[in-house]
Amino acid sequence: MTDAVEPPKARRPNTRLEEVARAAGVSKSTVSRVINGEPYVSSKAREAVHQAITRLGYSPNQAARTLAGSRANCIALVVSEQGSRVLADPFFAGVLRGVNAELAGKRVQLVLMMSKEGDEQDLVNYLCGGHVDGVLVISLHGQDPLPRTLADAGLPTVVGGRPLGAGGVPYVDADNFNGAMEAARYLVSLGRKRIGTIAGPRDMAVGMDRLSGWKRGLSQARMETDLVAYGDFTPESGAAAMADLLGRAPDLDAVFVAADIMALGALQTLHAHGKRVPHDVAVVGFDDLMIASTAVPPLTTVRQDVEQLGRTMTWRLMAELAGEENLPPFLLLPTAMVTRASA
Repeated sequence: MTDAVEPPKARRPNTRLEEVARAAGVSKSTVSRVINGEPYVSSKAREAVHQAITRLGYSPNQAARTLAGSRANCIALVVSEQGSRVLADPFFAGVLRGVNAELAGKRVQLVLMMSKEGDEQDLVNYLCGGHVDGVLVISLHGQDPLPRTLADAGLPTVVGGRPLGAGGVPYVDADNFNGAMEAARYLVSLGRKRIGTIAGPRDMAVGMDRLSGWKRGLSQARMETDLVAYGDFTPESGAAAMADLLGRAPDLDAVFVAADIMALGALQTLHAHGKRVPHDVAVVGFDDLMIASTAVPPLTTVRQDVEQLGRTMTWRLMAELAGEENLPPFLLLPTAMVTRASA
């Protein structure tokens, strides 16, 4: 005797694509891709869609009538920072310019969203509710589950910066390790003997990778790597970290700062302590934002093309939405030293 199998419900002509998406816990565009046999849908999401179709009695033939309206023609850029921070940081403005440039002429709208502590579920519900076709995520901290959650729900997602807790989610990043290593080697080539660093946050891959690159550059020269202070990518944290380094090592004669915006604060502290830049202390930043060329003195830095980062993230997402195959799982953009008066 075999177990009875519950038959599927009779097909209901008024069942909508939105109902299937809601029942499966995925976006409308994911349901459409499953129905049309398109790639880039996880097996978990695909199975959830098939189960929802069976349970609701949805006719896949309805897709032909609803497909035209199933695309939101909109993507989201989610920044995992507070809004005030995003609006004040030129890095995010550069990324946004790149995203907007890549979308030019594509008839796709962009929604900018800030992820705040406590609203994670509301954010996921909105993003997976059919309002957007895909998501770009930047400035992740720690083991943030957002990219993996979105990808598991079948929503195409691309991360800006190497994610620590989202294995398998495509990402685009600058070559932070080699860029920082080149900065350390450059300071060594200037004959500097006591080289410190102001590293980025310890819960972000960008901070970890730039710190590792700096350590590698100094280790190759058989120099100490003990002078490390940490900041959070704000001028204030750069100023405080610079004061910490000077207190620990009065003989410090060079510093690699893991972001230009922190380097501005470091320069203020050096000036306040009567240190001449670069005569007493050479300073190298990272990013080559516009603020680097207007700093006093103008900042030597490692250039990453921030706008290109935004453009490449957007290209990768749009290519996936278009069904392109064999897309790279990650992309590393090159960096280059830009020498100015600070080192």
